[in-house]
Amino acid sequence: MLFDDTYKTIAAPSEGLFKDKGSKFIAYAYPITTDQEVKGYLTSLRAIHTKANHFCYAYRLGQDRSVFRINDDGEPSGTAGRPILNAMLSADLTNLLIVVVRHFGGTLLGVPGLINAYKNAANESITASEIVDKTVNDQYQISFAYIAMNDVMRIIKEQQLKVLSQQFDNDCVMHLEVRKNQLNQVLQQFENLGSVEIKYLATV
Repeated sequence: MLFDDTYKTIAAPSEGLFKDKGSKFIAYAYPITTDQEVKGYLTSLRAIHTKANHFCYAYRLGQDRSVFRINDDGEPSGTAGRPILNAMLSADLTNLLIVVVRHFGGTLLGVPGLINAYKNAANESITASEIVDKTVNDQYQISFAYIAMNDVMRIIKEQQLKVLSQQFDNDCVMHLEVRKNQLNQVLQQFENLGSVEIKYLATV
């Protein structure tokens, strides 16, 4: 199978709400790119919902959708984080965090009730969001002599590469973003110029 260089995520944070027997389940969906972002969102939600009983969440990361984590935050095992993750799996979304904040309404819902509530709250936040297709891109730094400028710019224009930053002097340095499935072709064209140094920076 060819490398799939697209993935689906949400364009901006969104919210969803599900109520059952007096309990309120408020879902917050956030687009994320690293697991370091999770703590910050949880901290801010705990500051907003000071009387909430549970802050359950799931996140999924990586274009290959291989990194994920679930947290039941005191709810019976498997009743919160897993249903939230399943909502993401059903929608085929990644680079996404969904936190469901529960305000207890006084009536126990039981395991099936909890699974249903967390799943529905998560689904509501996904339904409320704008889903976007993103491409997997590699970032590169290229260095070249000023004399090669026209050739370099021609390749950038032909391949419609995104220029993140540039610095032109006797020696020129540019940071570029290249879509994964264009990579071999683009790198080959730069190498064919003979005077361009290429350095890999990151995958985004």
